[in-house]
Amino acid sequence: MITFSADTKPLAVISIIIDDMGYRLKEGVEAINLPAALTYALLPNAPHTEHLSKLARQQGKEIMLHMPMQATLDESPEQGVLALDMSEKQVVETMKKAFAKVPDAVGMNNHRGSLLTRHPGHMTWVMSEINKKGIFFVDSRTSKKTVAEKVAKEFHVPVLRRDVFLDHEMDIASIERQLQKLIQIAKKQGRAIAIGHPHSVTLSVLNDALPRLKALNIEVVPVSEQIQDFGRVSMLATTVVADKRH
Repeated sequence: MITFSADTKPLAVISIIIDDMGYRLKEGVEAINLPAALTYALLPNAPHTEHLSKLARQQGKEIMLHMPMQATLDESPEQGVLALDMSEKQVVETMKKAFAKVPDAVGMNNHRGSLLTRHPGHMTWVMSEINKKGIFFVDSRTSKKTVAEKVAKEFHVPVLRRDVFLDHEMDIASIERQLQKLIQIAKKQGRAIAIGHPHSVTLSVLNDALPRLKALNIEVVPVSEQIQDFGRVSMLATTVVADKRH
């Protein structure tokens, strides 16, 4: 069990995005039922996206579009992926189809995308479309060479970045360490964003830890609340782990 030590520092806020929602129904429902204002990133072409989107809305939870983008090691291409060989028209059409399947999305982040997010031209097309939608973007930072955040700012898209991956390693001790790291970053810079996934072990750790954060002066908020306060300012650099498989 993760242990926290309370102190008297000013309130910090964290947001936790649960990525890859839509494939596993049982775990998706469990994720939405977690006792906090988490944000759920739904894959547009997953079989349970519509059902989970409806359930999240019923519970007042926030929804994002988890937009598939081409990765460096693209062994198993998915349907509806934004790819490097696409024209601007194809990128825009693919994004419009994705948004039509997740119509209540108030923001977007990248699913995988370690290749595409390195390319300013394609990110220009992506951010132009996001700007037209009037929503925010979170750079999942699946590559250290990502230019997504930079280009988003150029297009006046409210943007933040992922600070921590909770479950890059799927064991309890590792997830607890990453959650502690998230809290430390939040206390240092006032806010932080983590990304996790609907794995049973991740959900178990969060179910245990989330109710105890309030006592530590840590507030869990939807990503949109952080965007409202911080999304148009430069973020402090943090050390991230990039994975070419993402």
